[in-house]
Amino acid sequence: MGAHESSGADLVHDQDLAPVEADRLIPRLVCESHTSRLDPSSSLNASRLDRSSTPHAWTRAEEASLQGLGLHFRGHDESEDSSNQGNFLELLRFLADHNEDIKAVTLRNAPENNMMISPAIQKDIVSAAAVETSNAIIMELGDAFFSVLIDESRDISTKEQMAVALRYVDKKGHVVERFLGIEHVTDTTALSLKAAVEDLFCRHGLSLSRLRGQGYDGASNMQGQFNGLKTLIMKENESAYYVHCFAHQLQLALVAVAKNNNKIATFFNFVANVVNIAGGSCKRLDLLKEKQATRVVESVHNGELPSGQGLNQETSLKRSCDTRWSSHYNTLISLIDMFPSIVDVLDDVAEDGATSELRGQAEHLSHFIQSFGFAFNFHLMRYILGVSNELSQALQRKDQDIVNAMKLVRMSKERLQIMRENGWSSLLDEVSTFCGINKIVVPNMDDIYVARGRSRCYTDGMTNLHFYRVELFYAIIDMQLQELNNRFTESNTELLLCVSCLSPSDFFATFDKQKLIRLAQFYPEDFSSSELMILSDQLDNYIYDVRSSIEFSKLEGICDLAQKMVETKKNVVYPLVYLLVTLDINFTSCDCHYGKSIFCYEDCEESIA
Repeated sequence: MGAHESSGADLVHDQDLAPVEADRLIPRLVCESHTSRLDPSSSLNASRLDRSSTPHAWTRAEEASLQGLGLHFRGHDESEDSSNQGNFLELLRFLADHNEDIKAVTLRNAPENNMMISPAIQKDIVSAAAVETSNAIIMELGDAFFSVLIDESRDISTKEQMAVALRYVDKKGHVVERFLGIEHVTDTTALSLKAAVEDLFCRHGLSLSRLRGQGYDGASNMQGQFNGLKTLIMKENESAYYVHCFAHQLQLALVAVAKNNNKIATFFNFVANVVNIAGGSCKRLDLLKEKQATRVVESVHNGELPSGQGLNQETSLKRSCDTRWSSHYNTLISLIDMFPSIVDVLDDVAEDGATSELRGQAEHLSHFIQSFGFAFNFHLMRYILGVSNELSQALQRKDQDIVNAMKLVRMSKERLQIMRENGWSSLLDEVSTFCGINKIVVPNMDDIYVARGRSRCYTDGMTNLHFYRVELFYAIIDMQLQELNNRFTESNTELLLCVSCLSPSDFFATFDKQKLIRLAQFYPEDFSSSELMILSDQLDNYIYDVRSSIEFSKLEGICDLAQKMVETKKNVVYPLVYLLVTLDINFTSCDCHYGKSIFCYEDCEESIA
C-alpha cells in the first residue's frame, strides 16, 4: 500500500483482523509451549515446539497482540540500560521471563542472531499484515456495490492525509465498514483528490462504477475541496449519491462554515480561551462554581429567579471540541448563563494569576468578552446553532428516524430564512438587554464602525448597523442556509424519505410501494424498465410475506432487515427487493463506526517509527 504501509499507519488499518490474529496465535503458542514443558518427550509436542518456538512465530503473535490493542511499538529509549524499552520489547521480554521455551529462542538466545526485533523487521511484518488485510477486505467485498467515506486527517508530521473507508453489505447480509487506506495529498484541489481516490481504487481493483454512495466530513480543513470532489464523482457516476455522513455531527460542520467569517473564527477562538482559563484548573473551576452559586442565591433572594424543587441546579462550564460528541451550542449556553461569574473569575486571575503570562491573558480576555461585538456574536451563534441543534442530534441517534430528521431539515431551513427576514430587531434587543445587565457599552448603530484595535482614521465608512446586520447577521445566516442546502439537496432528501419506506420497524409501518419504485428509479444502471415492473410485483409479495412472518416482527432498522433476509433466504426469493435494500444501505448510514477507524489514525500515525 505504498506510503501507507511504510508510515506506521497500518496499525490502524490492521485493527479489524489483528485481534483475530492475536486470539488465534497467542493461545495456541502458549498452550503448545506449556504442553511441551509437561511432556517434552512426546513426539507430537516436539513437533509443535519446533513449529512454534521460533523468533518469527513469537514476533508475529506479539505484533498481532499490540496491533489489536492499538498500542505503540517503539520506545523512547530502547537501549539495554533503559527502564522502559517500549511495548514491543517489554512484552517480548515479559513472555521470555515467564516461559523458558520462549526464552530459549528469543532475544540474546535467538539462533544465529535471528532475534527479529529490529524496527525494519517490525515494519516489514506489519506492512505484510496490511497487505493481507487489504486483500481480505477486497475479497470480502467481491463485486458488491459499496460507498466511500472520506475524511481529511493531518498526521503528527503535519502532512495532509486523506483517509478512506468503505461500507458495503457482505454475503451474509451484514453491514461492514472497513478502513481501506490513507493517501498523502500534497495538492488538495478537487481534481487531485479525485486522482488520489482513483489511484487507491486502481491499486485494489475497485471501480467507480460500483460506487453507490459518498460521505465526507464537512467540518474538515478540506471541506470546500470535498464539495468539488463529490461533484466530480457524480459527473462520472450519477448513482454515487452524496449524503451527510451521520457519524459526523452536523453542528461541527455548521460551526466550521461560520468560521469562514474572520470575526466568527476569532470569536470561537476567544470562547475556547475563556473556557481554558476559567475552567483550566480545579481551583479556578471551584471558584467559578462558588461565585455562580452565590449569584444564584442572591437572585433567588431578590426575586429575580423562581425557587422550587428541581430549580436552579448547579451548572458547569461545558467545554467544546471538534469531535462528534461535542456541542458548541451547549458551551455557548453555559457561558451565557454563567457570564458574570466568568468575568469575576477572569478578573481574579488577572490580579492573582500564577504567572505574568496567565495574568495578561486573563485581563485581555476579560476586556474582550465585555464588548458589544463579543456579546452580539455570542447571541447570534447561539440562535443559529439552536435552530439546528435538534436536527444535529436526530442525525446521530442510533434509532435514526429519517422522516422526522428530514422534517427537521426543512424546519431548520425555514426558521433560518424567517430569522434572516424578521429576526434582526429581536436579536438586537436581546443583545442590548444582555449588555445593559452586564454593563457593556452598546454603540450607536448609526455611528461609523471602528474595528477593535483600529484607529478611527482607518475605517471603511460603514455604519455599525451595516456591519452587524449585513456583514455578520445576514452573512452568517446565508452561510448556514447554503451549507444545509448543499448537504440536504432536494434529490437526496427525496431519496432519504424513500429509503425510510424500507424500514422494518413496527411491522413495516412506513412501507410505501410507490415511493420504493421511485427509489429504484434513482438507480437506472441497476433497474431497467422491465425490472421495475418485476420489482412492483415482488414488492406486493414481499410485504405480505414479511408482515406475516414472526421472524421479521422485531427488526429495528434496514441493516437488520438485510441480515434477516439472507438468514431466511428472502434475498433469493426477492432478489430485486434485496438489491434495493443493499443499495440504500450504501447510501444511508446505519450505526456508523467510521469515526473510530478514521480518527484514531492521528494518534497511531507514529506507532511504529
